[in-house]
Amino acid sequence: MGGGGSALRVCSDHRGGINWLSLSPDGQRLLTGSEDGTARLWSTANGQCCALLQGHESYVTFCQLEDGAAFTCSADCTIRRWDLHTGQCVQVYQGHTSIVNRSAWRAGLLARQRETEARNVGSWETQILVANNQLFSSSYDRTARVWSVDKGQVSREFRGHRNCVLTLAYSAPWDAPCVEEAEARGLLVTGSTDGTAKVWQVASGCCHQTLRGHTGAVLCLVLDELGRTAFTGSTDATIRAWDILSGEQLRVFREHQGSIICLELVEQLLYSGSADRTVKCWLADAGQCVRTFPAHRRSVSALKFHAGTLFTGSGDACARAFDAQSGALQRVFRGHALVINCLQKY
Repeated sequence: MGGGGSALRVCSDHRGGINWLSLSPDGQRLLTGSEDGTARLWSTANGQCCALLQGHESYVTFCQLEDGAAFTCSADCTIRRWDLHTGQCVQVYQGHTSIVNRSAWRAGLLARQRETEARNVGSWETQILVANNQLFSSSYDRTARVWSVDKGQVSREFRGHRNCVLTLAYSAPWDAPCVEEAEARGLLVTGSTDGTAKVWQVASGCCHQTLRGHTGAVLCLVLDELGRTAFTGSTDATIRAWDILSGEQLRVFREHQGSIICLELVEQLLYSGSADRTVKCWLADAGQCVRTFPAHRRSVSALKFHAGTLFTGSGDACARAFDAQSGALQRVFRGHALVINCLQKY
């Protein structure tokens, strides 16, 4: 935040645009996925490239770094898992007939999946996440799938959407007495360009609820901490809150004038980035807008909240830092030439 928003380091070895980046939990390593078909691992201390991950046959759309493993997604319609110590690909997940857009890897058995920010990039995209050693993917082929992380095999398909499935989130029951019951009661929530979100029983593959109300594509989706309430953002310029168990629409957030591109939930506050060039802060339980963050010259494409500061990325090629409580603009970070696709915090 010092130095007036000037860059501390520039990582510039890629030969194409960078579609996504992921920071290690200790903040010492950065993984980037690029249009050049590779992912690279960098040292944040000196900006040097530590490893080059090669193998995809088309551009890398998303990457996720966790401990000693990484997932990358590509326009070659595959997901790959990599050993970061050797730089070797240890698993290829094949089956979807469309571009794979996102991956989120998480170890542990009862971890709730909160990596649910969504992004609409190009066409024929897929999103994936990992929970309870299962890999969930959603695709423009109108399906979601669950895979065995270790074996790379499809365990189940979720069919029912009438159009592309853009985003998904996993909900583990917070009150499950044991791992087995948690896995049996786990729910998958998917959002689609057909204007609906669906809630699926992971164990059976059956559709538990269809969440209807949006009049445009569902672009982004987040779950609350307990995994009971879903917030969906749409091209209809609204955000809607849903009880995922009953399917009831709880409230509608209606002040944006453009598509909702990204969402970030911080305790009881919901932040939304929109094509109307603003970010809004809402009381999640009431649907009331309490603050608007202007100053962007293009659509807001990325959001991150950290230690009282709201960071935004925009199509105007600038990142900005706002005081989350007052809404005051603190810094503008300049240097990029094109849209900012992703922000990460440490």
